[in-house]
Amino acid sequence: MKAFKTIGSVLGFALALAAGPVSAEDQLKVAIGQINNWENQAPTLGQDAGIFKKHGLVLENVGTQGAGETIQAVISGSADIGAGVGAAGAMRAFSKGAPVRILAPMFTGTGDLFWYVKSDSKIKSLKDATPENTIAYSTNGSSSNNIVVAFVQELGAKAKPTATGGPAATLTAVMSGQVDIGWAAPPFGLQEIKEEKIRIVAHGSDVPSLRGQTVRTLIVNENSLKTKRDAIMRFMEAYRESVDWMYSDPKAVEMYSAKIHRPVELLKDSMAKFQPKEALQTDKFADLDGAIADAVKLKFLEKPLTKEQIAELLQIPPRKK
Repeated sequence: MKAFKTIGSVLGFALALAAGPVSAEDQLKVAIGQINNWENQAPTLGQDAGIFKKHGLVLENVGTQGAGETIQAVISGSADIGAGVGAAGAMRAFSKGAPVRILAPMFTGTGDLFWYVKSDSKIKSLKDATPENTIAYSTNGSSSNNIVVAFVQELGAKAKPTATGGPAATLTAVMSGQVDIGWAAPPFGLQEIKEEKIRIVAHGSDVPSLRGQTVRTLIVNENSLKTKRDAIMRFMEAYRESVDWMYSDPKAVEMYSAKIHRPVELLKDSMAKFQPKEALQTDKFADLDGAIADAVKLKFLEKPLTKEQIAELLQIPPRKK
């Protein structure tokens, strides 16, 4: 009996050694709104390039239809981290007591999003839209939702805001006549514009107050931040390294091109025009006061966040020097 235990112990030890490299890597679940957009590629391309593995992490990356789904996944704990969540939506969830915190800014400015119509549409600009027309956004709490609300309240657009999910589903809805004005994030839609199937009628940057703000964030489950803090700090190190790599190594764009089946040159043009590297900064929430004021004005918040709430909400780790 004693010998059997010894053999069993040896076998168990051998199996543990064999499994060592896998068990040594911490796993994190990441919910990503619009997972195929370039600005959301750090977790996916970074993992494919081995950057997260280098930091002892294995990511389970799951795509969602937008910030609404992403926030719910993080609130429920089915995801540790959520990517691509509108700042105003994250603030709203936090203010209502949801266990979410902002881990880092993810995209600053709104120049990457645009709204379009079919080429034969009578709508030439947002001013031409009537209350009978519909204008798309992805899901509640997303940056596209925030911008559409601003189109209505700040620019006087009269079209009815309508949730349509991701860019592909939105394009189908527009081309089939279900929605009048669609939304997209480059590189999606650029080919259709070149082929004159669709025509841009508005850009996110048309809203002056949002141009210099952090509009999308990385959020984290409050409990995950407590119980998996070391892994999440390593996630941020790997995430920042991945963004640097995406803009310095041509292989990153080639990998992205193969992934979404779009020409490399089209993607490079999209990056230059719509997604400059500085927009993906993760060190400081840009124009925080303005973002909070706009969240109140656009009715995402009932009242401004206090200094104590802001200190609790923002959990941005400093970049290692």
